[in-house]
Amino acid sequence: MSFLANIIWFIFGGWWTGLSWLVLGLLWCITIVGMPYGIQCFKFAKLSACPFGKEVQYGTSTGSLLLNILWIILTGVPMAIEHALTGVVLCCTIVGIPFGIQHLKIAKLALMPFGAAVV
Repeated sequence: MSFLANIIWFIFGGWWTGLSWLVLGLLWCITIVGMPYGIQCFKFAKLSACPFGKEVQYGTSTGSLLLNILWIILTGVPMAIEHALTGVVLCCTIVGIPFGIQHLKIAKLALMPFGAAVV
């Protein structure tokens, strides 16, 4: 079931969100300081392409807290808003609810990616 859902997701918009994360990752990787942020963006691009069948596990550490604060200020808020708005719009229809839930999952992860693992 998740294979079919991932195909439908990718055709009807997953490629667009994955592309936005990919472009953002390339922009972050221009500098050496931004490389950890760029790597996180590439992980998001992969998750945005095929989110069904994957879960996010959150952990805590002091280093990830500091990285997350800078991430929220520079990148997290716009990308989280993009996914949250798309998720809310998709949840307005019965057919779109599973896809809206995936967008909301990615929106939560977009705010605090450091210290989280996609399983």
